[in-house]
Amino acid sequence: MYRLHRLLQPNAGYRRLATWLEARRWRNRLFTIVEEHVKDDMFGCRMCGQCVLPVTGYACPMTCPKQLRNGPCGGVGQDGSCEVYPATRCVWLVAYERAENAGNGRDLLRLQRPIDHRRWGQSSWINYWQGRDESLCTEDDGLARTASISPAGLQRPG
Repeated sequence: MYRLHRLLQPNAGYRRLATWLEARRWRNRLFTIVEEHVKDDMFGCRMCGQCVLPVTGYACPMTCPKQLRNGPCGGVGQDGSCEVYPATRCVWLVAYERAENAGNGRDLLRLQRPIDHRRWGQSSWINYWQGRDESLCTEDDGLARTASISPAGLQRPG
């Protein structure tokens, strides 16, 4: 999946395709329906319109009953079960295992910003190709920058 995602990275051709798809409501809807079915079958996608699958080992964080996008809650069972649905495995354990197996474990350190709920049901591919989700995740966990801020840097403006 990581290789496929690299092939589908935004470029002028994909931006033109996304613009063409958005130009007609029926094309946009048809593309979105196909995307929804494929991604639901493969990843349990919830069609939030702001996909972070490549950052989470292709485990959809929106399948978490609490919709936690930055890691597991404190209720993960010792056996890796979800506290809300004990018969299912915590999506964040699945994400960790998949990302580690693919050599992308550091991706899980990236912070994911809150989603824009107005995008529910939209095609995340179209949003991705149009650059609408470029700031969904930080490049790192942000801790190095906050540790380097001195107390003097936290003063209130005059």
